Amino acid sequence: MKIHCFIIDDEEHAIDLLKHHIEKVPFLELVGTSTDPVNALSIIHSKSIDLLFLDVQMPYLTGIEFLKVLNRNIRVILTTAYTEYAIAGYEFAVVDYLLKPISFDRFLQAVNKIQNDREAHEDVAELLNNPYMFIKTDRKGKLMKVDVNKIVFVEGLKNYVSIYIDGGERIIAFVTMKEMENQLSQHAFMRIHKSYIIALNYVHSIEGNQVRLVSYPQRSIPIGNIFKDAFSAWLDKKTLSR
Repeated sequence: MKIHCFIIDDEEHAIDLLKHHIEKVPFLELVGTSTDPVNALSIIHSKSIDLLFLDVQMPYLTGIEFLKVLNRNIRVILTTAYTEYAIAGYEFAVVDYLLKPISFDRFLQAVNKIQNDREAHEDVAELLNNPYMFIKTDRKGKLMKVDVNKIVFVEGLKNYVSIYIDGGERIIAFVTMKEMENQLSQHAFMRIHKSYIIALNYVHSIEGNQVRLVSYPQRSIPIGNIFKDAFSAWLDKKTLSR
């Protein structure tokens, strides 16, 4: 997905230079320009913009004054011929500060900060939406990729754990229950017994002190005394009562 850019500068030749730089970068797309910062405010609020190249010294409304009234979550790169505005710009958490005339290598350094940040956020989002992990199996030197969303429960044994997958598959992994708990705690899992971690989304029914899970209805998972309060708190939030 491209980064949508907008340029505000009262000098057309400065806009032309930035246009030329943007055209060279595959992940950038120019969606508009303006030489009038006051008019640009209304334009920006009507467009989908990710990155703003903003001149500091402009008539009627300076770049710093523009940032004070912008009121939108847009990444900003300041452009100016004067170094003394750099500190004021960073008070608004601008991405970078480019001195005119702007060389292409310096321009590329600035926009790469945004691209790298976006890729990092996309990686995190993908991990949250499609979480997986690699585990050591009972075969020496073999790692297996496991889809976290398909784990129903984990059973701890002496020196390893059994991971029960939706559909009936069972994977032996040479890790500790603590290691599994740390990995799964950021997802919808809960340790309810010293020997069991369950996927809360797979809970089918609860009978007294026993939990039954979808895909493994024949198994009855006990709730340990030291884990009972945490499980009860979760259950209370999910229970409808009159």
